[in-house]
Amino acid sequence: MRKPKILLTGATGKTGAPSTLLLLGKGYPVRAFVHRQDARSESLRKAGAEIFVGSLEDPTAMREAMQGVERAYYCPPLEPGALRRATIFADAAQEAKLEAVVVLSQWLVDRTHLSIHAREKYLAGKIFAWASNPGVITINPGWFADNYMAALEPISQFGLMALPLGDGMNAPPSNEDIARVIVGGLVNPAPYIGKTFRPTGPRLLSPEDIAAIFAKVLGRKVRYQNAPINLFLKFGKSIGLSDFIMVQLYYFLLDYQRGSFGVGAPTGTVMEIGGAAPEEFETIVRRYVTQSPVVRRTMRNTAKAAWNLARAMLTAAPDLDALAEKLGIPKIPNGTLAADSLSWQSSHA
Repeated sequence: MRKPKILLTGATGKTGAPSTLLLLGKGYPVRAFVHRQDARSESLRKAGAEIFVGSLEDPTAMREAMQGVERAYYCPPLEPGALRRATIFADAAQEAKLEAVVVLSQWLVDRTHLSIHAREKYLAGKIFAWASNPGVITINPGWFADNYMAALEPISQFGLMALPLGDGMNAPPSNEDIARVIVGGLVNPAPYIGKTFRPTGPRLLSPEDIAAIFAKVLGRKVRYQNAPINLFLKFGKSIGLSDFIMVQLYYFLLDYQRGSFGVGAPTGTVMEIGGAAPEEFETIVRRYVTQSPVVRRTMRNTAKAAWNLARAMLTAAPDLDALAEKLGIPKIPNGTLAADSLSWQSSHA
């Protein structure tokens, strides 16, 4: 039986790369849309993907990438312009008469969210819904398991998980489980068209639970410390996070602390669409620990971790209002967090 060619945007990213490899493993022809040729795109080419270099901001490139394609995965970056890119993609997909598109959205999407990224992803969902074709399957994961791994260095070297999570609960999905859901929708879209799915891990975890799992895997005591968000953003600034990401993270973390990522979790999406039980957080941590060079407790690694921590402490806290003004992010008078939005609660509970 002939298998349709599938386009994946963000093909070298956290969900795009495993989705590409899963589809190739199932024998599907894949066109991998990448921003540049590098070692990551070369590895996909060697695995059998056709590489297309282009920009989601380029309508001509987007139309060219869809020639000969029947299904696609849309994965936008966490950058300014989410609504613009979604409109370009939806226009090209409608012109190409794609039969199905899997769209990566976000758990916090709402028309009045304080995060412009969440607002624009909400509006992007409306753009896809208004298109007469293709059929759309929306995936809206919450806080990825991968996000906690940003703190793997201080966790492993100092036994300290200092993150601004409050007492928030989460059922963190792995990148690989999210990819399984994406691929399930692309391979067999018909039952899922017009629906929204949230992949999660198998159980709700508190920050203390997460710290305990790190401790078990690393074989050392790990203590959770609820850190001020501004301190976390100082660290983000010190490692070069973009101004836009820091402004959005501030609101995402406030919602985390308010319990928004625990709402409605866990779900059965990974099993239902991905065809496998979701990975336990311990399994995910073991994979990262095996692959990461920062976890070995050597004098050199400990000194480097101490330097990185000191550098973060000496970094000036970002002025989020000034950054938002610089980025041209409009303030809305009635903006809310998801936790305070009745419309979000009614649609997500």
